[in-house]
Amino acid sequence: MYYTVRHLTKFNYSKPVSESIMETRMHPRSDENQRCLSFQLSVSPRCRVFSYRDHLANHVHHFDIPGGHDQLVIVAESLVEMEDREALPSFLAPDAWAELDAMILAGDYWEFLFPSEFTGPTARLEALANQLDLRRRDDPLMMLHDLNEQLYRAFDYVPKSTRVDSQIDVALEQRTGVCQDFAHIMLALVRSRLRIPCRYVSGYLHSLTEGFGGKVDRSMTSATHAWVEALIPQIGWVGFDPTNWLIAGERHIRTAIGRDYADVPPTHGIYRGRASSELTVAVRVSPSEGTPLPDQELPIPEDWSTLVEKAQQLPPPLPVVLSTVKHMQQMQQAQ
Repeated sequence: MYYTVRHLTKFNYSKPVSESIMETRMHPRSDENQRCLSFQLSVSPRCRVFSYRDHLANHVHHFDIPGGHDQLVIVAESLVEMEDREALPSFLAPDAWAELDAMILAGDYWEFLFPSEFTGPTARLEALANQLDLRRRDDPLMMLHDLNEQLYRAFDYVPKSTRVDSQIDVALEQRTGVCQDFAHIMLALVRSRLRIPCRYVSGYLHSLTEGFGGKVDRSMTSATHAWVEALIPQIGWVGFDPTNWLIAGERHIRTAIGRDYADVPPTHGIYRGRASSELTVAVRVSPSEGTPLPDQELPIPEDWSTLVEKAQQLPPPLPVVLSTVKHMQQMQQAQ
């Protein structure tokens, strides 16, 4: 299956600022069951964009706009080929826990086992773990299947019910959150109680408007998405989406992996100037025949087409195009 992803980010400043320095993580990964066939990042005002890979092989782009400007527009466009992974077994062998512990001792998974900025232990987290009777039993895969469903049922998905920098106690207290909160809570529980290496995944989801038995995705179609990957013996890294009670498959497009959201925000930067900033984000994931789709009108924001056209018309070397064959101290929140 092919998907075209368009991700627009716009920062409006109340007054002109003199400089913006920005880092982005919007380039889909090429590994396992997905390949990024093409990627283009366009920026307005004009600037030169640089890129590198971090220690987890995430694509990172960064740039500096030194001149005065009252808005910053970033448009990322990708063409991604997705393959559905083989169906997971219902359970693992009786010695799966022992095999997992041996894998941990032999491998380098420690950063995905310890608490991180957004996955630290709290009294509310401990209370939830006790309520769910979360402890090692059965086998790792069965435990994660159960937890994925339990979190889906225990919390309501409510857009903008938390902030990008909210700690997990906010969602735990109000029992509502966005996909970022679902992922952080699952990471914290799995690391602390089950001792299974697990990592945060930032990306996109091609959402269903109609599903089997009337079940549809709860997460927003116009925002980035987040879920969890856990290390499973005999299988490898498996994605769990507690927001939607799904196993990550061909509809889940991965852009970056890390310990939690703090490692992989889509945008992260600073600006110089005495001004406030307003962030607008629009995401569209569309099925494709393997070639980029022509631009279409997107209602949020209303000036999507104008902004895309403006960014795409910037002269080289503004667009950074990467392909393979076969800020503001304000960051975007995964919804």
